[in-house]
Amino acid sequence: MRTVRATAAAVTAVLGAGAAAVAAGRLASDAALKAPAGRPLPTEPRLTVHGTAAGQITLTRDLAALRPGRYGLSGDGSHAIVGPVLAGATPSADTVVRRLESVTHGTLKPGDKVWLTPNAHVGDPGSALGIEHADVDVPGELGALPAWFVPGARDTWVIAVHGLGTTRELALNVMGFLHRSRFPVLALAYRGDLGAPRPADGLNHLGETEWRDLDAAIRYAVRYGARQVVLHGWSTGATMALRAAERSGLRERVSGLVLDSPVLSWETTLRALAAARRTPGALLPLAVRAARGRTGLSGDRATAPYDGLRVPALVIHGPGDTVAPWRFSRRLADARPDMVSLHTVGDAPHGAMWNADPRAYEEALRRFLTPLM
Repeated sequence: MRTVRATAAAVTAVLGAGAAAVAAGRLASDAALKAPAGRPLPTEPRLTVHGTAAGQITLTRDLAALRPGRYGLSGDGSHAIVGPVLAGATPSADTVVRRLESVTHGTLKPGDKVWLTPNAHVGDPGSALGIEHADVDVPGELGALPAWFVPGARDTWVIAVHGLGTTRELALNVMGFLHRSRFPVLALAYRGDLGAPRPADGLNHLGETEWRDLDAAIRYAVRYGARQVVLHGWSTGATMALRAAERSGLRERVSGLVLDSPVLSWETTLRALAAARRTPGALLPLAVRAARGRTGLSGDRATAPYDGLRVPALVIHGPGDTVAPWRFSRRLADARPDMVSLHTVGDAPHGAMWNADPRAYEEALRRFLTPLM
């Protein structure tokens, strides 16, 4: 009898530990599957505001605060645009001074916690950039998808779609360039975004179901006069662009892809985000397993050569991305040199390739888009 009781206790303990591990894996997978739009990814550090003066802001010294380029600076209830580190400033050993271009809303006070974001602008094309636009609804399979449409003279449209941790405001970074180049632009909010339908399971599928909303945007563009479309995606938005170019019923209308910080290995990205939330390494495989069970995501395609790629693609990415490793973009470019051009950006975090060097980004974009006009 004592043996039976001991065995039962051992089995119960094992089952309890197994259930706890499953629950922990499920919670760890939330880092990617429930990453909220417009909130910082767990890889992005919080910085403290130490002071502001005319045209400058002093922040906690951190590798993030020292990044080159132009970023949004967001806090709870505030947003500003900051430029490069000011070489002539004399901060303390613990701080860094950047150019403060504007405070778009709220206030910045000493002690405020803020973070850098690729979303340099907030608002819409009119309020942020002074560009005429229309608010439109794209019919999607789950319901109406809000989008901004910026008219242009060309019959090739650019459809812009954001990714992890950002919103459709990310497209405002390149909206001015595209507008000057006379491209019509459709910037899409998709399932799970503010104002868009919520998926039944409430989860982000890392592009594997969301691409159907991009497919709906292609159909909308063709219905309203687009002869061809270029899909410009960031992060999981780039994953959506790849899937749409391969699977859409109107894929023959897709003439090119711009893939910024593409998530080519969802498992690697999920592991990176879970690890950034201090998930123990032993639980990371459980997080991947939980994500598969919750979303139906299939095996990774990171090593695939994308034989289905039939249109030119510009990949803009860099080795500083810890969320979607650059090596997979390098591998894609090496596997498909006939179709893929790789523009490498140094010292830029995930989804922020434009921010690190806007001029070089837009020049690469100009060179790629010119033959597609």
